[in-house]
Amino acid sequence: MISKKTKYAINALVFLAKRTGEGPIVISEIAEKEHIPRKFLESILLNLKKAGLLASKKGKGGGYYLLQDPEEINLADIMRLFDGPIAFLPCVTYKYYERCEECKDEETCGIRDVFFEVKQKTVELLKQANLSEIIKRESSLIADL
Repeated sequence: MISKKTKYAINALVFLAKRTGEGPIVISEIAEKEHIPRKFLESILLNLKKAGLLASKKGKGGGYYLLQDPEEINLADIMRLFDGPIAFLPCVTYKYYERCEECKDEETCGIRDVFFEVKQKTVELLKQANLSEIIKRESSLIADL
């Protein structure tokens, strides 16, 4: 299960993606519309800014805006930023590899092989799920109602 921080980050990013081209959006608006506690959102937006996904402008007309195109921001990157590895075992992670203590031989470990495949397919799906795709799916679901 993803953390609340990750879920809120995704919600905030989708909100900003929908408003691309409108200029900076103030934190209070994002917090209110997405039902995210403001203090929590401030911390999340700062993390996203440090990661190079967002920029901010101070003063009148200030707020946050996307630095990248919505098609370039995917769920895999967001999840790794807030929750760390996208894997059930440390020996199959991309950026956080650790050898399993009880492992005799990674090359012939059937358990590792299964979980490597699960991780690969999961990451593939999460990378395809960029902000534009999420918005497109949401519009399609609304149209189907």
